[in-house]
Amino acid sequence: MRMYDRWILKLLAVFVVAACAVIQGQSAPRQRIDPALATLGGGFVSDSAQVNGTTLHYVRGGTGSAVILVHGFPEDWYEYHRVMPLLAKQFTVVAVDLRGIGGSAETAGGYDAANMAEDVHQLVEHLHLEHVYLVGHDIGGMVAYAFARRYPETSRGVMMLDAPVPGIGPWDAVKSNPFIWHINFQQTPDLPEQLIAGREAIYLRHFLDRDTFSDADVARYARAYAAPEHLRAALEIYRAFPANEKFNAAERDQPVSGAGSRRKLAFRETHAKLRRSVTGSRVCKRQD
Repeated sequence: MRMYDRWILKLLAVFVVAACAVIQGQSAPRQRIDPALATLGGGFVSDSAQVNGTTLHYVRGGTGSAVILVHGFPEDWYEYHRVMPLLAKQFTVVAVDLRGIGGSAETAGGYDAANMAEDVHQLVEHLHLEHVYLVGHDIGGMVAYAFARRYPETSRGVMMLDAPVPGIGPWDAVKSNPFIWHINFQQTPDLPEQLIAGREAIYLRHFLDRDTFSDADVARYARAYAAPEHLRAALEIYRAFPANEKFNAAERDQPVSGAGSRRKLAFRETHAKLRRSVTGSRVCKRQD
């Protein structure tokens, strides 16, 4: 073999190796294993899926009819870690990190409830699940409501936990309630990012009572929101509330269940409004 030919072969080999490296580099990023997975016991996996222009992290376990769990603020999928092993005895359980929170990727926009419902819907399709139960707490409840409105054919049942619904019921009273001051604060452009950054644990502790949440729990949730892009995502969810109000203004008939504390009047009034305006709705009151 001539020296020129050997040089060409070596050059081609370099190109092949480089191409393989590029292809490998373009593959999905390696999933970081959430250490909290160990608290669930065996049978659960942590994974992610590319859906609706983002990457959603989720934790899955069990078999049977599917139950999708969507967290609120200021938590992530770990909010449900105590009930997931119990549900997994009878159901396929999928706890999701909302767009931009925890293990899910942030995006420039798309934080309105209707679009995040599309995130969940595409995840359901990606996992080949059908006729799912959807449970949403707080912000997750807003997403669950939008899911029921957009995808009634996919919804076996939807439950909202302590979730006011923008544009429905006493929403104006909710926004002006001093107890829920953080809605207006977190909708303020730019300032919350500057004030909360580096103080996530202090800020989140305000919302997580000491009788229920340990310092370790708070530290875990603070990590889920600590990166600048994740903190911004959490705030963008609140800044998208006006879009949620417009979406919810359209009346549609879809069975929805709601659960709220007797001590939270705004939630009780919201659920009463849902009972009147949404056909087949069922409202449960949690005893405190």
